[in-house]
Amino acid sequence: MSASDTSSSYPQKPQILARESVAKSRLFHVEALDLRFSNGEERQFERLAGRESGADSGAVMIVAMPDPDHVLLIREYAAGYEEYVLTLPKGLVDPGEDVVTAANRELMEECGFGAHRIEPLVELSLAPNYMRHRMQVMIATDLYPKRLPGDEPEPLIVETHPIEDLPALLLRDDFHEARAIAALYIARDRLRDEKRQNSADLL
Repeated sequence: MSASDTSSSYPQKPQILARESVAKSRLFHVEALDLRFSNGEERQFERLAGRESGADSGAVMIVAMPDPDHVLLIREYAAGYEEYVLTLPKGLVDPGEDVVTAANRELMEECGFGAHRIEPLVELSLAPNYMRHRMQVMIATDLYPKRLPGDEPEPLIVETHPIEDLPALLLRDDFHEARAIAALYIARDRLRDEKRQNSADLL
């Protein structure tokens, strides 16, 4: 069954009866949606809409590889957990930027490297029942030293890890961000497929 066949079997999307701004801060905007579902049931849902509803430029996460076998990870303070965590470099796409430019800028700000080659890997969401947020994951190769000033309150620690060593990373208490884990497994599998294809082409 194709994706189009699957989507056509879903019920009609709920009707939005009302939309209300519940709270706003410097970074977040919470909306309440009054919905009527196709069976007549009505519910109120809340969602985190970002800085301004409909005005988000998006975000990027970067799988940066200094060589074919390793990936750069950063250690940064996560206020939600009140702990330092190990994750991939990431950040918002600034107005007027495309995702490639944003990924390269964030890589320079957070890791001190630029990339001659940046390609899209996958788009990921996080808690779609409550958030509109989408993350464009990019894979960056052919790196070169280049640092730009960023908005981090302290220098980030950059670590290099074997991309094949993901099971060991998952055993760590400080490596648990779902988007980073998914991005690394997808990148690893793509690299494995490319190596197999290259080997087959040589035969």
